[in-house]
Amino acid sequence: MSDASKIANTNCIGNDVVVIAEPASWAELLSGGNALRAVALTGGVALHAINVHIVTTILPSVVRDIGGLDYYAWNITLFVAASIFGSTLTGKLLDVLGPRRTYLFALAIFSIGSILCATAQDMFWMLGGRSVQGIGGGLLAALSYALIRIVFAPRLWSRAVSLVSGMWGIATLLGPAVGGVFAESGAWRLAFWCLLPLSLAQALIVAAQLRGRQETGAPAVRMPLLKIALLTVSVLLVALAGQVQDDGGKLLGVAAGLALGVLVARLDRRPGVALLPSGAYTLSSTMGKVFACLSLLMIAGMTEIFVPYFLQTLHAYSPLQAGYMTAAMAGGWSLASLLSSGRGDADADRMVRAGPAIMALSLAALALLLPGDVLDGIAPATEGVCFAIALAGVGLGIGMGWPHLVTRVMKSARAGDENLASAGVSTVQLYAMSIGAALAGLTANAAGLSGSVTEPGGADGARMAAYCLFGLFALAPLTAIALARRLTAKQG
Repeated sequence: MSDASKIANTNCIGNDVVVIAEPASWAELLSGGNALRAVALTGGVALHAINVHIVTTILPSVVRDIGGLDYYAWNITLFVAASIFGSTLTGKLLDVLGPRRTYLFALAIFSIGSILCATAQDMFWMLGGRSVQGIGGGLLAALSYALIRIVFAPRLWSRAVSLVSGMWGIATLLGPAVGGVFAESGAWRLAFWCLLPLSLAQALIVAAQLRGRQETGAPAVRMPLLKIALLTVSVLLVALAGQVQDDGGKLLGVAAGLALGVLVARLDRRPGVALLPSGAYTLSSTMGKVFACLSLLMIAGMTEIFVPYFLQTLHAYSPLQAGYMTAAMAGGWSLASLLSSGRGDADADRMVRAGPAIMALSLAALALLLPGDVLDGIAPATEGVCFAIALAGVGLGIGMGWPHLVTRVMKSARAGDENLASAGVSTVQLYAMSIGAALAGLTANAAGLSGSVTEPGGADGARMAAYCLFGLFALAPLTAIALARRLTAKQG
């Protein structure tokens, strides 16, 4: 590599200047001591992600056993809200406890939540367990990104980020199958008990691999408790909007939730203990543009929650077929993330720019394909291939630039903001997911999915909802295209 190339790959990490050589290979990340450290990082997010998909699959069995159908959706609502709460604590806990003890603490909280869920006798008990699980899961998800900067050399960051992202795709493939086995056998509680030996094995790996890494025992750091509480309430309000039948109530809930989110941003820009790093709230900074891109991609990706419904209602897919067709989106994300990592700066910039464009085109394709009119007379197998390609394209659009965007977050953090920046990726991701899910529900229902109480929308309502949902949500990655161009132009 020439001297000029080396200068172009120089980055400030904390107070040190690090010269990054050519991108690392997968063999370097997955061999020797790096292999076990990679397991230590990815094991936590894998536990969190697989748990999410297992629980989604077994929830009908849980309700049949212990009741509480009216609170069905709260299993997801409280879990996501608690996950955001956990992720916001990660940076401060790293400062106080260090990496190893923070990770072990997260695994302990997650395990306690799993035990509470496994022993639940009624729905309120289950919701309590899911909340505790969510705190631990949020910590694990955030740690998987935060520790990359601490554990690996900078040249390995892109590969490590893509490996962490790939765990979500693997979880999407494994979770429904594992959950289905427990649900069909009537042993849903075992789905939670089986998480305990996995957590113990992960704890042993973490204890060995992270030993001695920055166990500073730093003095207690003040937590931004008010801002964390407001952010959590913001998520709950947006999530509650999806449960309200009246469209005016939905809009009010979303508006109130977003207003609280804006208030948190304003408070976080003032001097004091921060949730997100410097520059996170302004598009004039690299950090702000990256977080905005990540948010727009995640919001658009939440259209996936309605894909199984559209496939079953409009195309007569079975629940299992629809579920695994939706997994094509996660598969595209994981594959693109794994293949795009480790690229040089020029290739990385191209992928950051191309990803949102591919996602927008794929969402537009789904807006045409899912209502069914375009595919009239086409063989079912061909129809399925069209759906799979479009869905994979949505995930591909996210995954192509994801490792490089997250790596930019780590590299652009100011001295002293490194932990906040790394943990902030999960906070922003989870918050965008909750906002996207609520807006998707609001859009679909307003377009005719639910119809009225006495006259449900049916197939006609589902068609109109599919047109509107995927058409409107394609605007999010289109906006991300402009941000990605500005981001890469500045980095070039």
